[in-house]
Amino acid sequence: MNPNSIGKDYLDHISIDCVIFGFHNKSLRVLLLKWKTINRWALPGGFIKKNEHADAAAQRVLSERTELSNIFLRQFHTFSDPDRNKADGNLDISLLPVRFSKEAIDWIKGRFVTIGYFALVDFNKVKPVPDLFSEECRWWELEQLPVLLYDHHHIVDAALIALRDALQYQPMGKYVMPKKFTLPELQKLYEVILGKKIDRRNFRKKILGLNIIHPLGETRKGGAHRSPDLYSFN
Repeated sequence: MNPNSIGKDYLDHISIDCVIFGFHNKSLRVLLLKWKTINRWALPGGFIKKNEHADAAAQRVLSERTELSNIFLRQFHTFSDPDRNKADGNLDISLLPVRFSKEAIDWIKGRFVTIGYFALVDFNKVKPVPDLFSEECRWWELEQLPVLLYDHHHIVDAALIALRDALQYQPMGKYVMPKKFTLPELQKLYEVILGKKIDRRNFRKKILGLNIIHPLGETRKGGAHRSPDLYSFN
């Protein structure tokens, strides 16, 4: 992307921000970017090309940051607060080591309405890739997020609420769990997303009753206790 052609190639005043969720070591993770020369982190995002669907733009951003395709993606909210770019962690464009024209700077500094998406990915398959403005791209535990630019903390919070709602009627674990898993591992994912403990017997009864997973006739070897049965999503 030519930083000085963005005002010509992309839609004015509309952006996208993506909350990419992964599950690793019994914790929910979020993929973040560290902007160059400043100690600030942000969500992966970008702009929408003038001949591009917003969903296609989000898929493009996700593919560039994770090197994955066919990612589960859902648009969940539009953030239009006139002061959203003036929140804590505001970015001084002059600090970035990218040469912008005056026109490009004025374009970036303008008010942007952003479309929020959340994505679910297999943590172990992601290869985090920084973008043009970033020096690092890596996972953070949801409970230990750093200071984020603009209103990105608010976007993460809203994405988590949308994920919790979707969990009630769609098998979200399918997109973040490994191909083979145990019921305790799947239950932990649900507990982490919902932020509360779940009764083991009730969870087992309900999840098996939904007929969205099936036993593989295999067990997880090497544990200190009885080898648990392995399952897979239908």
